[in-house]
Amino acid sequence: MGIGGKTAEEALASLSDMTAGAIPIGKEEHLARIAKAQAYMQQQGIAAIYINAGANLLYFTGTKWHPSERMVGAILPATGPVEYIAPAFEEDTLKDFMLVEGRVNCWHEHESPYQLFVDVLARMDIAPNAATPPRIGICESAAFFIYDGIRPLAAGYALENARTVTAYCRTRKSAAEIALMQRAKDMTLAVHIATASILREGITTTEVAEFIDRAHRKVGAPAGSYFVIVLFGEATAFPHGVSYVQTLKLGDTVLIDTGCKLHNYISDITRSYVFGQPTERQRFVWNAEKAAQQAAFDAAQLGVPCEEVDKAARRSLEANGFGPGYKLPGLPHRTGHGIGLDIHEWPYLVGGDKTPLAPGMCFSNEPMICVPGEFGIRHEDHFYMTESGPRWFTQPAHSIDDPFGFAGSGCTADQ
Repeated sequence: MGIGGKTAEEALASLSDMTAGAIPIGKEEHLARIAKAQAYMQQQGIAAIYINAGANLLYFTGTKWHPSERMVGAILPATGPVEYIAPAFEEDTLKDFMLVEGRVNCWHEHESPYQLFVDVLARMDIAPNAATPPRIGICESAAFFIYDGIRPLAAGYALENARTVTAYCRTRKSAAEIALMQRAKDMTLAVHIATASILREGITTTEVAEFIDRAHRKVGAPAGSYFVIVLFGEATAFPHGVSYVQTLKLGDTVLIDTGCKLHNYISDITRSYVFGQPTERQRFVWNAEKAAQQAAFDAAQLGVPCEEVDKAARRSLEANGFGPGYKLPGLPHRTGHGIGLDIHEWPYLVGGDKTPLAPGMCFSNEPMICVPGEFGIRHEDHFYMTESGPRWFTQPAHSIDDPFGFAGSGCTADQ
């Protein structure tokens, strides 16, 4: 139900812009994030952190800047205003992109940005001290060359991973962040429904991927698809795809994993179903995957370590004859990942991650079953933690015969 029957143009015509009322993160929230980080740094005894260009810089300051071979970022002291560091020729451009204003410390191309970084720390009254070195966090996403450049100049400082601060703040999403992710996921689910409706015998994975990009633009994602994986038949057993184009045949398992960005926040949803009549084998694996996904969701309760969610999914899979552990046929990867400004963020639903689940945390739930030489099934939806437990962003696939739940909603694929 809902698989095939429409042309690409008919399916696109069924979509419309879904971004009305979606509000970007504003300056006040960025300032609140900085204040939260500083309070935590003071509590933990961290004197300052370096925030590199990329998602962390965007999260704390609202400044969108792609990382490169040049050091561009911000210095956040435990007390006092944030300051930036950038090449002199980029100063005006950086200021143009700023949301949270701050002093820009500049270096020319023949000068060392790493020496400038250390000099700025001293000017901020964070002086080196051999006896009690101030703790300085270096952004975990910074390239090694940045740390390697700072390290020999940082005598009297204790360099460490700034993840202690960045992850503490970013893993706990605000209501505004959750609202943007909800909208982005709603958009991608609409794209999934439209995509299923255009499938026909002989269509290629390339054609489907191109349609998905057009569909994401139609629902309001300005850059189209953030990513897309389209797989048919045996290729669906490869979690992140294959190098070759496939052509759809009757009876093929279909796996589509895609997402978009809305005001920098990401969606990521996978749907698996069969083009044609499912075999009993496909039906069994599809239902086992659905049961594992539900087991993971049920285990995701406040205070429970992340690894327990992964264990719950694997117990469910093992009860249906898959695994154990990472053994195939079964689940070859973690059950889920955090999501937000990055598609994969901490914490992770995987063995060894003992982070307790807390309100505001957001995760994928995708305990995929891979059956080499046959097919794979991945149901991927996301949930977020509330004060009363987990809540789905999107409802899981309904059944192998009616993956989008048209029968239960009283709607048809044409509606």
